[in-house]
Amino acid sequence: MGWLRERLAPWAERLQPLQTVADAARWGYRRKVCLSAIWSDAAGWQFGLWRRDEMIPIPDCPVHAESVRALARWLMRALPPYPLFPLAFLVQSGAQATLIVKAHRVASLGGLNAAEDESLAAAGLEGLWLHQHPSAGRRLFARNGWRLLWGKPRSRDAFGLICGPTAFQQLIPALYRQALDAAEAFLAPQAGDSLADLYCGIGASLSRWSARGARVLGVELGGEAVECARLNAPQAEVLRGKCADRLPQLRDWMPSSGVRLLYLNPPRTGLEPEVLAWTTEQFRPRLAYLSCSAGTLSRDLRALTEAGYAVEALNPYDFFPQTHHVETLALLRRAG
Repeated sequence: MGWLRERLAPWAERLQPLQTVADAARWGYRRKVCLSAIWSDAAGWQFGLWRRDEMIPIPDCPVHAESVRALARWLMRALPPYPLFPLAFLVQSGAQATLIVKAHRVASLGGLNAAEDESLAAAGLEGLWLHQHPSAGRRLFARNGWRLLWGKPRSRDAFGLICGPTAFQQLIPALYRQALDAAEAFLAPQAGDSLADLYCGIGASLSRWSARGARVLGVELGGEAVECARLNAPQAEVLRGKCADRLPQLRDWMPSSGVRLLYLNPPRTGLEPEVLAWTTEQFRPRLAYLSCSAGTLSRDLRALTEAGYAVEALNPYDFFPQTHHVETLALLRRAG
């Protein structure tokens, strides 16, 4: 909280108490991970994170859910050795997991032919994918090269929303529900209002605004997330692409008068300059901004307040227990 007050100093008096969860829920919560994989003749397959030039194995990390730990243990037994199986990353998103190999083709699946192992289902997994992506690195996923090894291609998250193997999901559903409740209470969309939802993901927020009868448009970059958002919020219109690239369509869609609301949930880099400029021109009287970086949030709040918005509240949520990261919901109102 002291760090947040420092980073958000101009609006520190608007900072509300940190919302968190009980001690037991602060462990074993992380069901979305990206782990690097490395093979050695001595230790076999290891899964972990890189620190400089050293890979630190964390097969039993205590913040990881049991489904993550169980999958890592199973793969350490079942995977063929390198170079037969050139595994680079293990990615898990909820009940869906993906093995990313740096190859056009895999010569042998070995023990993975028995991927129907009941222990995976018992641990909460519902789908296991092979993704053949020879240039995998900073960009994990490509359009082609997908193969479902076991289970089903889609699952439902804690909100009952349809999601796939590349979907982004907030880690603590109880806190995410609180954040959405606060945003919904502040925005209070009604029939006849227009609400744009940028970086809308699989549609958790879209479904809320649509249920209140508002006219809703979402924008999301990921193709799978767009497909899921259209299923999860069928009454909303969803565009695929970078938010900055969809500004012409957003301008055409947004009416010139009436209540024009905005919900923002950008990545750590914050709002693109073009999106920020458009926001300051188009919206009144209310917007809600859920940020995972106090630094970029402070930068964007400075531009928004200079354009006439007032920060009414900053609600912090401990979405990442046992780490220094925190998410903050900013609620802003514009007069006139």
